[in-house]
Parts: sequence; structure tokens; C-alpha cells
Amino acid sequence: MSDTTLLIVDDERAILKQLNWALKSDFSIITARTVEEAESALRTYEPEIMILDLSLTDDPGGLEGFGVLESALKLDPTLKVVVMTGHDEKENALRAVEMGAYDFYAKPVQIDELRAILKRAAYLRSLEEEISSLRERHTAKHEFEGIIASSKPMLSVFDSIKRVSPTDVSVLISGESGTGKELVAQSIHRRSPRSDKPFVPINCGAIPENLLESELFGHEKGSFTGAHASKPGRFEMADGGTIFLDEIGELSPSLQVKLLRFLQDQSIERVGGGEPIQVDVRVIAATNRVLREMLDDGRFREDLFYRINTISIHLPPLRERGGDLMLLGMHFLHIYNRKYSKRIRGFSGAAQNAITRYLWPGNVRELENQVKRAVIMATGNVIQPTDMDLLEPERQTLKEARDEAERRIVSSTLLHERGNVSNAAKRLGITRPTLHDLMKKLEIEADDFRTPKGRA
Repeated sequence: MSDTTLLIVDDERAILKQLNWALKSDFSIITARTVEEAESALRTYEPEIMILDLSLTDDPGGLEGFGVLESALKLDPTLKVVVMTGHDEKENALRAVEMGAYDFYAKPVQIDELRAILKRAAYLRSLEEEISSLRERHTAKHEFEGIIASSKPMLSVFDSIKRVSPTDVSVLISGESGTGKELVAQSIHRRSPRSDKPFVPINCGAIPENLLESELFGHEKGSFTGAHASKPGRFEMADGGTIFLDEIGELSPSLQVKLLRFLQDQSIERVGGGEPIQVDVRVIAATNRVLREMLDDGRFREDLFYRINTISIHLPPLRERGGDLMLLGMHFLHIYNRKYSKRIRGFSGAAQNAITRYLWPGNVRELENQVKRAVIMATGNVIQPTDMDLLEPERQTLKEARDEAERRIVSSTLLHERGNVSNAAKRLGITRPTLHDLMKKLEIEADDFRTPKGRA
């Protein structure tokens, strides 16, 4: 008897008995006569192959098997289902194949032919499992603390994480939005001596300024309207562990002073409180801004900058990570294939070209969302550029190509600088009036890239 489990679903006892007798030397067989029995067997025995009769009642028009087929493929998209039909039910059989059935076979049964179909299905299933295993091992080979990469810039990041994690120094992580700054912070914490203590993240740009001080340092009862009870802040919650201050460039001058004081003496004061509270917390900060430029115009304190920037780690944008693009693309495809019970094999050549040409201003986060969209929207078993909404015009004049390149670069820079035209102009190496003229020509509005108050 084979290790391959075959579930036979048919309401006729005689057919179940015949198939069980004829195939028991080739497969480990489970039988079911009703929808309920079939769904229970699918969950209990997790078969690799299923023979399914679409009609499981005496009603000749009953097609309960379609419901079983749908449930089965949701539970296991790799299940090989062979649908049994009558000679006059080919339309239903083709519908079942469109839904994901492996094959169909018309009654009356010819055992040798059916056995050949089932063995071919078993072989294909084992082959797919082997390919999936190889793919997972390949991904694991390029995975570091949950971060998928093989490019030189990211291998340098991994090396920095390994070196800095065992220490207790402050770390500043820089990089564009969506590059994975919080993942790096979590990796440092997990590899540190503080790993069994809390990791407490807070996005300094997502909380209104008047609430951020209380959120960070806590408050005492009655310290402001609505403070009905004393409440510890994030620093106290992180005692013994790590606090991750994302978008630290958004801190107001007064909060920069309070953070500097903590870094100097490891104590904080709650809003409305007068007593210092000692906390043992490692600080990891992150920013998508260029803090050194903010020092020049006084928006960020120089003494605080050097305190948090003991070690700096820069995350490269996705467009500078070469082969990581398709490595991540396949990783996300595998994840969302499973989540949405799809069987998409990969990306077409045109899709791969579109992916590598696109600048990905939203970086890894944007790539993941686009692959997720493609898995949901794809009508074939290979992702096309249209599925990812990355289809480019077939023909462009030189002016159109130049305008498109300028539009992408300007948009990406404004996104990075959150709509700040002065900072964007500095980053692009042009004057502010020149950038305004360029934006007017390209019909780009700075307001479209500004983050509303209270939103991440």
C-alpha cells in the first residue's frame, strides 16, 4: 500500500466498494458518501488525491460535489481532484477543471485508465512538494531574522546587525519609507541580551504633538484634561528592553530635550510629575529624513543627534538592491498563493522587466502590496504587468520618456521628504524655484506627498 492518501467521495456504496478493492494496493484509501463526511475526512486525513462524484444525492440535478471541490481547494490548493462524471456531463466536468480540479473521468470506470490518471496526479503532487521545499530552502538561504535579501548592500546591513546587537549602544536606522527599518530594529533586539524583555515601538510622526509627550513619558492623574488616572509611558513599558522611536525627526524641540536628558541619565519624568523615574532602556531610532541637513537649520539638536547616532545603519532603497527585487517578489507570491488558495507559478518575462524598471518609491512595502494585488487579480497562472498595474506605454517619444523619468524621480524625492519642497530641492541638487518650475511642468503638487496630522 502506498503512503499516498486517496479520498474517494461517492454516494453509491457499490462504487466505493469497487474502487476501494481495485486501488487499495496503490493508495491508502479513505471513503465518504456525503458532503459532511467528505469535509470531515479532508480535515482529518489531509489526502493528497481525491476522486469526487459531483452528484452526491439521488437527485440527478444535484451538484453538491462543487461545494466539496471548493472547500477542498481552500483547505489545500495543491490537492489533486479527479472528478467522476457521466458521459453527458462533460460541461460540469469542464467547469470543475476551471475551478481547480486536476482532471475528470467519465463513468463507467475502467480501472487501469483511472489508476494511470491517479498515479500521474500523485507524481505531480510529489513533484510540486519537492519544488516547494526547494523554493523554501532557497528563500531560507537568503533570509536573516525575517529579512529576505542577497544583495551586497543588504548583506552589509546584516553584518552591521550582527556586530551591534550584543552591545547596548544607541542605533540610528535611516532609509526611505517602506525599506524595513522596524524589521531591522526588531532583529537587533532579538539578537541582544535584552531579547527576553519588551520591544516597544512608537511612530513619533503618527501621534499629535500635544499627545506624544504623554505617550512617551506617561502622565500623572489630573495633569491635563482627561487624565483621570496615572499612566506609564512607552519608556516605562520598555524597562529592561528596547524602545524603537520611528520617525525621530518629527520630535518637537521640547521633546528632543527630554529625550536627550533620558539618554544622559536614564531617567524620565511623567507629565505632571516631579519625581524622576529610573528606567533601563536601549534606544533604537529611525528616520526617513536626512538628520544632518536638519542640524543646519536648527530643526534637530546636534547634541541629541550624536547621542542617538552612536552606530548608524542605512537601509538602501529597493531600486538599489538588484536581484532582491525578484527574490522578494517570489517570496511574497508564495505567501499570498497560500493565503488566497491560488496556484500562480511565477512572473512572466514582461512582468519581470516591468518590476526591474519600476523605481518602487514605496520600497518593499509597495512591492508586497503590488504582488498581493496581482495574486488576487490575476486570471492566468503567471502574473502579467497588468496584474501588478505596472504596464508601461508601448511607445514613447524621447520627450515623453524624459518627462516620465523626471516625474518618477521628483515624485520619489517629494515622497521621501514628505512634500517639503526645500528639502527635496536640496536632495535633487537644484534650486527651489527650479524644482517649482519642474513640478508645474510635470503637474505635480507638493500637497499630495504631505502626511496629514495624526497619520503614519
